[in-house]
Amino acid sequence: MTILKSVLLFALAAAAEIGGAWLIWQAVREDRAWWWAGLGVIALGIYGFMAAFQPDANFGRVLAAYGGVFIVGSLLWGIILDGFRPDRWDLIGAAVCLAGVALIMFAPRQG
Repeated sequence: MTILKSVLLFALAAAAEIGGAWLIWQAVREDRAWWWAGLGVIALGIYGFMAAFQPDANFGRVLAAYGGVFIVGSLLWGIILDGFRPDRWDLIGAAVCLAGVALIMFAPRQG
């Protein structure tokens, strides 16, 4: 249950952070209405709370692992919303990142 909770929180954090940054990008770079940026700021604020709900109490570990989730989430966001097509190196890199996330967050530890 702890692993499932952690994975779900990472997915929600990625959606909030990447979505927030994307909304701001749309307002600034794609000439969308200013309120898109406002929604982006709100989403980024929500992302800021996600780490606090992770079962692991170590801020550095959680944020380090989240970096790998962010990489994979960014590629997925690009595929779904921007028509990005990753090459094999993108996919291999994403797999390496997820392996790193698993090691950082879920490796058995003493004590």
